[in-house]
Parts: sequence; structure tokens; C-alpha cells
Amino acid sequence: MNSVNSVLLLLGGDPNSGGGSFQLIFLGLMILVFWLFMIRPQAKKAKDAKKFQETMQKGDKVVTIAGIHGTVNKVNDDNTIMLEVSPGSYMKIERSAISIEWTQAANKAVTAAK
Repeated sequence: MNSVNSVLLLLGGDPNSGGGSFQLIFLGLMILVFWLFMIRPQAKKAKDAKKFQETMQKGDKVVTIAGIHGTVNKVNDDNTIMLEVSPGSYMKIERSAISIEWTQAANKAVTAAK
């Protein structure tokens, strides 16, 4: 008896039937691994980014998805913010244009330099 047949017997399949139950279990495990390593972390990251964008307030130092660094000057009700990019220069941008990853990386670099 070879190793494939012994594995099929342990899983409750008949080695002469082609291993349909083994394939079904293997497919289920592949889907589970895909969900654990791909879908779940991406959903968590999206949830954290949305929470970060909703809790922005005046004075926060942020980075946009285009790489523009600035300070939040005003949070508007229409899902936009006024971003001060240099003293006296303001840009009106969408909240969704703020990158949580770049903002956290930029803020971490500033605190490490101090």
C-alpha cells in the first residue's frame, strides 16, 4: 500500500474510488488559507484606514496618496479637508485621498528623528 492510499484511508476515502473526498477537503483547506492570508488582512486594513480618515482633526500631519505632505487645517462636512501644504498655501482634498500607511510612516520617522 503506498502513502497516497494510506492517507485516503485515514481520511475516510476509498483508495480505489479516485479520492474525491480528499480533493474536497484539500479544496476547503485552500479556501481557508486564502481567506486567512489574503482577504481577512485586507478587510482589516480597509477598516483601519476608514476609521483613521473619519477621526482626522485640525493639526494632524498627513500624507496623501499622491505623496503630498501637509497639516490638516479644517475638516469640512462634505468629506473634504483643507490641507496646509506650506505656510499660507491650502489645498482642498477628499478625506479618502489620505494614506494611512504613508502618514504613519512619516509620523514615525519624525518622532524617531527627535
